Amino acid sequence: MQLPVEALIYVVIFVGVLLLVEGIYLVAFGKSISLNSRVNRRLDMLEKGVGREQVLEQLRKEMQQHMKSQSIPLYSLLADKAQKAAIAFSPRQLIMIMMLVSGFAYVGLSIGTGTEVVLRIALSIAIGVGGVYAWVNNKAKKRMGLMEEQLPDAVELMVRSLRVGNPFVSTIQIVANEVQDPLGTEFGVIADECAYGRDVGEALKDMAERLGMQDLRFLSVAVGIQQQAGGNLAEILAGLAQVIRARFRLFRRVNAITAEAKWSGKFLSGFPLACLLFILVKSPNYYDEVLDHPWFIPMCFFVGIMLTLNLIVMRILTNIKV
Repeated sequence: MQLPVEALIYVVIFVGVLLLVEGIYLVAFGKSISLNSRVNRRLDMLEKGVGREQVLEQLRKEMQQHMKSQSIPLYSLLADKAQKAAIAFSPRQLIMIMMLVSGFAYVGLSIGTGTEVVLRIALSIAIGVGGVYAWVNNKAKKRMGLMEEQLPDAVELMVRSLRVGNPFVSTIQIVANEVQDPLGTEFGVIADECAYGRDVGEALKDMAERLGMQDLRFLSVAVGIQQQAGGNLAEILAGLAQVIRARFRLFRRVNAITAEAKWSGKFLSGFPLACLLFILVKSPNYYDEVLDHPWFIPMCFFVGIMLTLNLIVMRILTNIKV
């Protein structure tokens, strides 16, 4: 029975797809675009001699290109995540990468397994699309997590700048220069847009909606109200910084409380699969007598669906909004 070996091959190919996409990304755009470098990419581009207008145009294109391509088949699955991750690949390039890694997966499946051609093609497409989606989703989660951690410090930096008498647009520029990526480049785009005449409140609102961050919405609303009604913006932002830090602490506390339930759901879904793998490795012929039974394949699908539903239900139960 070749199932354990083939299952291992599937896992190896999927991991290889993720590494391949990451390698292509770093080769194409350099280490500076990786979150691991923690470099303010906008400032790095300016230091290399690229004009401010060209930098703004390139960054805005990268930030907006994905949501404009939602009508492309299959790409709608990636558009929102790719926008939040600020993937520099264009939609066409991402689709070409899906095709490339699907071909890579097909070659690997053809060499390592004896499955039928139709099944190999279907699995290759699933691995290609799923691998790119997993890579983009991971990038988006990391980037959004870093921005949530950076935002309270950025707001407090605004407060200090306003209290010493700087105008708000200059305060945005200071945040863009002092804060690391990913938030530094985002505020840098706002500073450049304001320098070319865009309203700062509108720019903040657009960034909040594009990234889908509630704390950024609070910031844009606070700035918008202050612009219309007046008031001490430094005091407003100081209070907002305290609220954001309190929400962040509460969010971490909720995550700690629900961690046991989340891992319980993962364990309950993964344990049967681990037992199956152990049985097949220990006794490869254990299921040979029932492989030809008409209920074997349907029951395998039923078990897989139930395990997946367990993960979904546990995720819904533990997804507490803060």
